[in-house]
Amino acid sequence: KSSVQTIGEEQIQNPYTELLVLKGHQDIVRFLVQIDNYRFASAGDDGIIFLWNAQTGEKLFELHGHTQKITAIAPFSSSDASEENKHLILTASADRTVIVWDCTSGRQVQKVSCFHSTVKCLTVLQRLDVWLSGGSDLCVWNRKLDLLCKTSHLTDAGISALVELPKNCVAAAVGKELIIFRLFASDDGSEGWNVLEEKRLVDHQDNILSLVSVNDLTFVTGSHVGELIVWDALDWTKQASECNFWDSSAHPDVQPEIKLSQSPNETSVQHLTSDEECVFAAVGKGIYVYNLQMKRVIACQRTAHDSSVLHIEKLPNRQLISCSEDGSVRIWELREKQQLPAEPVPTGFFNMWGFGRANKQANQAAKKMQENAPMYFLELVGDLIGHSSAVQMFLYFGELGLATCSADHLIILWKDGERESRLRSLTLFQKLAQNGDLQLKF
Repeated sequence: KSSVQTIGEEQIQNPYTELLVLKGHQDIVRFLVQIDNYRFASAGDDGIIFLWNAQTGEKLFELHGHTQKITAIAPFSSSDASEENKHLILTASADRTVIVWDCTSGRQVQKVSCFHSTVKCLTVLQRLDVWLSGGSDLCVWNRKLDLLCKTSHLTDAGISALVELPKNCVAAAVGKELIIFRLFASDDGSEGWNVLEEKRLVDHQDNILSLVSVNDLTFVTGSHVGELIVWDALDWTKQASECNFWDSSAHPDVQPEIKLSQSPNETSVQHLTSDEECVFAAVGKGIYVYNLQMKRVIACQRTAHDSSVLHIEKLPNRQLISCSEDGSVRIWELREKQQLPAEPVPTGFFNMWGFGRANKQANQAAKKMQENAPMYFLELVGDLIGHSSAVQMFLYFGELGLATCSADHLIILWKDGERESRLRSLTLFQKLAQNGDLQLKF
């Protein structure tokens, strides 16, 4: 068994040595959404939305309008050239309403309350200037909150996630199915839209938990039982997958044993993120780096945290951040191995979790394929301990730092200690100069 990596108190590569604790929420904070370069909104089970300044930690607005927990949130910036760039946010709640808020004034712009079920996801199609709500059906709305069109009732479980695809299409996760919908303009010459179901993809064996768009050609889905599927975004065909250990036709007798021996979230793909080159997956307690060109996992940390990893992001450098149900936030660096590895990185999730042994031929093929390919590993370079309960997600604000939200009702702003110290010194010098106490020479 591989144990969770630890890091000493001297975290030389971890810049986040200062923290600001933001209080206000009275229940689990589940969502953070970036509004612009320095503002963000938080929401969760208390039904209240807060707007914050990421630099100072100042609470800008407290938005009341929902009576139950928030289930989805999305930024919706105005694209109208005649008006200033207006920052709006959409929030959906278990009270079966969606509200549009103005982030500049903190006012409620409009409210829709005609839903038959809870809206679980919101997606803005900026190019078409419409937004979609997903619940027991898929609805298309314009900026004025006019319902343009909707699908017929899908299932009681409803749409759990949406991702935008090229050619006015979206992929909706409905249980273990992936439904492709296309939006097209109405024939009557009005500004209306129609929505049409194009295809149902039934390749997943269990509920789809995560969806991510890689680029205009590719998107990726992950399921409750650890299946990761890479799809062509134009013709919706399967390009690659990592799910061979759930191949029930190959191992009809083994599957029930695997299910019994694994706790429910052991192999669950909780979150996916991507750059052009790789997909980064939060799977159970581990994090995995899947190279899209090589169609294999190039680095993994099987037990990155003590509990399930809930959110993962790639930073502009070669670093990753992950957060977990165990209350920790960790920074990883993707590094190339200098020496030849003693054993190859597993080519499938089958080997990763040690479900049996792959045959010799597969091992030899894997070794051959990896002889010329660079090998990578994930090194722990930072461990941010501040939350006392599950960290739900985070936002990266570049030099302004990192914002995390948690089941402990708190939001923490993690700051670069050296930068903050420099800023304080600069402010002090400027004040002294203004008071004439210091002669500044440039």
